[in-house]
Amino acid sequence: MDEEEARCFLGRFVEEFPAALEEDHPLPVKPLSHCISLDELHGESLQLGLKLLAARAAPGGFSALLCQAAVSQLLQNDLSPFHCPQEAEANKEEEQQQVILFDSGAVQRVFFNKLIDVALAWHQNLPELPPAPSWFLRCSVHAIKNTRRKMEDKHVVLADFNQLFGIKDGVERAYYAVFDGHGGVDAATYAATHLHVALSKQEKLKSDTASAFKTAFKQIDDMFKGKTTRERLRSGTTGVAVLIQGQELTVGWLGDSQAVLVRNGQAVTLMDPHKPDREDEKQRIEDLGGCVTFMGCWRVNGTYAVSRAIGDFDQKPYVCGDADCSITHLSGDEDYILLACDGFFDAVKPLEVPYLVLDALQQHHAVGLRVAKQLVNYAKAAGSNDNITVVLVFLRPPERLLATPDTSAGTVQPTRDFSSQDAPQQ
Repeated sequence: MDEEEARCFLGRFVEEFPAALEEDHPLPVKPLSHCISLDELHGESLQLGLKLLAARAAPGGFSALLCQAAVSQLLQNDLSPFHCPQEAEANKEEEQQQVILFDSGAVQRVFFNKLIDVALAWHQNLPELPPAPSWFLRCSVHAIKNTRRKMEDKHVVLADFNQLFGIKDGVERAYYAVFDGHGGVDAATYAATHLHVALSKQEKLKSDTASAFKTAFKQIDDMFKGKTTRERLRSGTTGVAVLIQGQELTVGWLGDSQAVLVRNGQAVTLMDPHKPDREDEKQRIEDLGGCVTFMGCWRVNGTYAVSRAIGDFDQKPYVCGDADCSITHLSGDEDYILLACDGFFDAVKPLEVPYLVLDALQQHHAVGLRVAKQLVNYAKAAGSNDNITVVLVFLRPPERLLATPDTSAGTVQPTRDFSSQDAPQQ
């Protein structure tokens, strides 16, 4: 981590925030909700802190360290003065749960002041910074509302996973995710704010990552149910998340957002998306007493076009919140991993991805940051009307991909005839 870059940022930051925020001073970033539970406080504080620092061009790894230090101090505070009064009409389910809520604006003011305190202290005496990771994963991201009325996708890019959570076990980690909301953006926003936090707290994160992912997904579904009850929300989200942990790549998913790994120019099947017409999903739904019907597309009980999701509590357990996972060992010959919502994959087959990425790299002279935008534009031109989000994580430098003998001569074919090929399996 560059010490001089960190010092320069701190100088700018403390000039803007030379002291704690006064009570009448507006918060620099608006809280995500009016009241939050203790379980939600960690994720929402990190979200607000990272947003504040990113807007001021903080170095990524250093931003994670600042936020982690501030959140750690916040969680050690006595937060009882910030309790929200319980509503008189709280239903029996809420009473049984006895969830303590905090005034989000008040408690986040404390967090921002902790962040300012840390910045001021480090500006005077910068602690020893951890070394930069041995890897440097370039990432290309692009997202559009497309022809839809609202943008309901969310994505997360956390190259500094360990720094954000104070993990010091010697195993390098990076996390990426795409969430495709429906019926509103609330569920996607919630998952993008909290899933990585829940994952970081799993005891089995290192020993059994698949189990850790499944537990984290389930926790977020349960937490979001509490929020929907309190705030009378109604929405859901599919999601696909990737954790790169040392030489291990774990994919966790719910619904039809997907991840594709490309190795030596060839697409590798990592997952089977959850769709209502998938035979085992259809059987599961019918065994529960539900049905799968075709109404323009296959739908669960004539409503949702996904069979698994966070949220959608009016159709639980038919639309269930249980994630699936796959684990792949990284041997060093992997090119990249692409995560995207169904707005992309409804128009682009996974087997087309290597050709499209290669074509984009050739057009942009191996500048990988521009690739995601071209992929999104291709999906739109191919007929997608949905929100489209693409996150492309290069596992080796983009310029090296053009020099790979297996792919250097390849281009995207105008006739979309890749469906006759079989994707190589793990």
